[in-house]
Amino acid sequence: MCGIVGAIAERNITAILLEGLKRLEYRGYDSAGVAVYTNTDGVQRRRRVGKVSELEAALASDPLVGQLGIAHTRWATHGAPTERNAHPHFSSDTVAVVHNGIIENHEVLRERLKGMGYAFASDTDTEVIAHLLHHHLKTLPDLVDALKATVKELHGAYGLAAIHQAQPDRLVAARSGSPLVIGLGLGENFLASDQLALRQVTDRFMYLEEGDIAQITREKVSIWNSDGQPVQRESVQYHEGAEAADKGEFRHFMLKEIHEQPRVVQRTLEGRLGQEQVLVQAFGPQAAELFAKVRNVQIVACGTSYHAGMVARYWLESLAGIPCQVEVASEFRYRRVVVQPDTLFVSISQSGETADTLAALRNAKELGFLGSLAICNVGISSLVRESDLTLLTQAGPEIGVASTKAFTTQLVALMLLTLSLGQVKGTLEAGVEAELVEELRRLPTRLGEALAMDGTVEKVAQLFAEKHHTLFLGRGAQFPVAMEGALKLKEISYIHAEAYPAGELKHGPLALVDKDMPVVTVAPNNELLEKLKSNLQEVRARGGELIVFADAQAEFRDGPGTHVVAMPHIVDALAPILYTIPLQLLSYYVAVLKGTDVDQPRNLAKSVTVE
Repeated sequence: MCGIVGAIAERNITAILLEGLKRLEYRGYDSAGVAVYTNTDGVQRRRRVGKVSELEAALASDPLVGQLGIAHTRWATHGAPTERNAHPHFSSDTVAVVHNGIIENHEVLRERLKGMGYAFASDTDTEVIAHLLHHHLKTLPDLVDALKATVKELHGAYGLAAIHQAQPDRLVAARSGSPLVIGLGLGENFLASDQLALRQVTDRFMYLEEGDIAQITREKVSIWNSDGQPVQRESVQYHEGAEAADKGEFRHFMLKEIHEQPRVVQRTLEGRLGQEQVLVQAFGPQAAELFAKVRNVQIVACGTSYHAGMVARYWLESLAGIPCQVEVASEFRYRRVVVQPDTLFVSISQSGETADTLAALRNAKELGFLGSLAICNVGISSLVRESDLTLLTQAGPEIGVASTKAFTTQLVALMLLTLSLGQVKGTLEAGVEAELVEELRRLPTRLGEALAMDGTVEKVAQLFAEKHHTLFLGRGAQFPVAMEGALKLKEISYIHAEAYPAGELKHGPLALVDKDMPVVTVAPNNELLEKLKSNLQEVRARGGELIVFADAQAEFRDGPGTHVVAMPHIVDALAPILYTIPLQLLSYYVAVLKGTDVDQPRNLAKSVTVE
């Protein structure tokens, strides 16, 4: 799964399809292909392993000319990255399909279709869609009706597009758990998995909603909802101000990127959640086989990504029952490492070009690890290319040096990893995965609720206007969140900040506490809450000023020297993601008060590609 482009027009659309694929290259992919309806030979295709440039060269030497077509860049989930597994997939040389997502019941469908006489030319789950659609066309000759019947049999996540040789006047599409957008033109219309792919041909878009089926002709777009009823979807004009490289309505890129988090978390989850399970194939075609062998996990990262890995350690051990070690990449690469048997090496990086993390990965390959997994935001990065498995975080471009949305999407990816490992190994407690999958679906809404506290956090930031030192406290999985909060504050406001586990307070840091040392605490409503309250009493007894981000049900109250910000309630396992939001906002507003360069803090770079 990766990128989809489709077009129907009165002109040759091959160049449009290719340009659309090029604009989606940032997502990462292993092969590319195009299918075009030609007036002379019907539906024809070209596919190549590797870059879009390879496909472009193939089309230059053997052109396809037509006014209807679909194209795709593939990231392998079922079957190796080979030409026969590349999209589009055909059935009987008349139906062509491209697909993002994962079809959970593809094996059952494959066997049934084989029994009907269909021969499979690939190892993919997508090919079952093509054959199933062809089968339904025998009794439902209208392409939309056949697609409606087809999707009723699909379990999993998909964004798909199809064309049929007998109906060259239309392109059809369906969305369930994987995004699709329609581009609107004059006498021509388009389809893509990301509006960025179509910006060269239109600035008007219509977004398909969950369960929608669409028919696209040159003159008209028709949409049916999940109940089969005709619906109208609003068309939106896309302005330059919405580009990732523009701050839009926000004063700084960092604030813009903080507020993008509900959307990018949603995007990171799309196509990766089944009804009650994480779709393990999202990690790659060999993921299930590799995960079944994992007995230990070694996480390596730097900076903010290291903090994400520290949160994941709590999840992997408490939820999946898998031992986990987390280490800073610059330390890992220069020490003698003893590798435990059957250990999965996990590297985390926003850019995928972080020098120490890359060096650690290359070192790991010589040390006998079971395999490697990269969690990264840039699909064409070195880290992705050199790892066995990859999960892309879909955070989009992050301009601000202080990482925000990259961190929360990394946490989401690491929760998907935790649930996938536990699922494959059978170590999750009964009902845990189904509950957390449902909570993950609600997570973007919860993040939006946290962002709605923006004004409250801005007022709290006033307490730091004249301060030069801050202490951050957390317990359990919230300790790394406290570390991330301290890092953000020091990065952009230049206030010295440290983070400690709250239980360590009396082992040294308490000596620093006085009226000039604010203490910031994250306090979800979990089994450590009462112990945390006791720790905070020690701070108040020494005149320290407390800022507590607390679950609304935790019964914290404002008082002299105590400022409580009530947080939306959330299941404990996902609390680290939610509680990150107000700490990012706090750092931002303190930096604005201090008058520092928020987006480009002194002495720092976005991607650390040197030691």
